[in-house]
Amino acid sequence: MSVETTASRFDGLKWLVVFVLVGAAVVGNSYYADQSLLYRVLGILVLAAVAGLVALQTAKGAAFWTLVKGSRTEIRKVVWPTRQETVQTTMIVVVFVLLVALMLWGLDSFLGWLVSLAIG
Repeated sequence: MSVETTASRFDGLKWLVVFVLVGAAVVGNSYYADQSLLYRVLGILVLAAVAGLVALQTAKGAAFWTLVKGSRTEIRKVVWPTRQETVQTTMIVVVFVLLVALMLWGLDSFLGWLVSLAIG
């Protein structure tokens, strides 16, 4: 899905507002370090929500939101494995990992034995 968006001449100003809001959240969190953590987190969440809403008003923000909606549509189309398929696949992976681990342990032991014979 392709979306053609034209950048507004105010997009730069909107991005500046977003960065100022994020900066205000960071500086405010440091400045009000003696205040309750709950209040600081709520303040950061409010500023982040406002910054997000402003960012969505830009051309790149609108394109990002379209991408998110398209991704949600595609996720609904995925055929997820059943519990039995997941357990069987996991067991196959575990068995092969154990087999490779045993082979590497055996090879390491053999090479260690050869080196100990060579250096006495």
